[in-house]
Amino acid sequence: MRLLILGGTEFVGRAVAEAALARGWEVTVFHRGRHEPPAGTFSLLGDRTAPDGLAALASAGSTWDLVLDTWSGAPSAVRDAARLLADRVERFVYVSSRSVYAWPPAAGLGEDGPLVEGSQDAGEVPYAPAKRGGELAAVEAFGSGRTLLARAGLIIGPYENVGRLPWWLGRIARGGPVLAPGPRALPLQYIDVRDLAEWTLDAAEAGLSGPYNLVSPPGHTTMGELLDACVRATGSDAELRWTDPERLLAAGVEPWSDLPVWIPPGELYDAMHTADVSKALAAGLRCRPAAETVADTWAWLRSIGGVAPQRPDRPSLGLAPEREAALLSD
Repeated sequence: MRLLILGGTEFVGRAVAEAALARGWEVTVFHRGRHEPPAGTFSLLGDRTAPDGLAALASAGSTWDLVLDTWSGAPSAVRDAARLLADRVERFVYVSSRSVYAWPPAAGLGEDGPLVEGSQDAGEVPYAPAKRGGELAAVEAFGSGRTLLARAGLIIGPYENVGRLPWWLGRIARGGPVLAPGPRALPLQYIDVRDLAEWTLDAAEAGLSGPYNLVSPPGHTTMGELLDACVRATGSDAELRWTDPERLLAAGVEPWSDLPVWIPPGELYDAMHTADVSKALAAGLRCRPAAETVADTWAWLRSIGGVAPQRPDRPSLGLAPEREAALLSD
């Protein structure tokens, strides 16, 4: 298989590139040159946000079996690339997001849920309409039968550049009392980036099309199991101090951002951690144990000096040490 990745040097794109290379596929990455492409790939340079930014892609003259796009900025960038490639690529995979569902998504929502408004012609817009506009752009250029929409939920694992699991690993590695958000048995739903990559390549090769919620089954692990795995992986002396969500919320702790991954029971929790993924499971989705994701992410972090890369378009996450200490002493 000949795969073109629009991106391919960070997090999801990089995981897909490595999974495809491991299968013996021919992989081309079209990127801005800010990061080294995975070894073994062909590289095309261009900035799709700049005038004439697709010139290298247009002049390459190549054809591919599959193109994968992870873009989360202006939908017009997805539109322009998809139109350029529609006659040179067999199938289009757009890594979208469950954020495309209209708020608030009901608990257990499947792929047929109501969607936010979006436009393929939009410039810079908020994340949810940007992803929906990207979906519309892909389908407009390739048609619904040639387009696979991978609506991912929370993504963690090696190469993470958002700061969720890396923050927890770094905090727990420092040891001592750790503010752990309860309830301990709170079920979590996420996907390891490598499981996302493998399923996406399998699905595309099988000719699947249309939208798929792409995240682990509800309750794949719990908050307690995830943080316990962080303690084991780092080998630290961290003591998890489990704290009721009501107390954390009353103290002004922000779910998802101050304590990454964690969301207390309620509307936001239902939206993020209860998706119906029966369609993806029936299509072969397999999710590795949380302990494996945690251990491999820690090994990757150590291999790069312990500091994870941070996307410039995303805020830094996690409680400041002094604020955590104050909350622990109350």
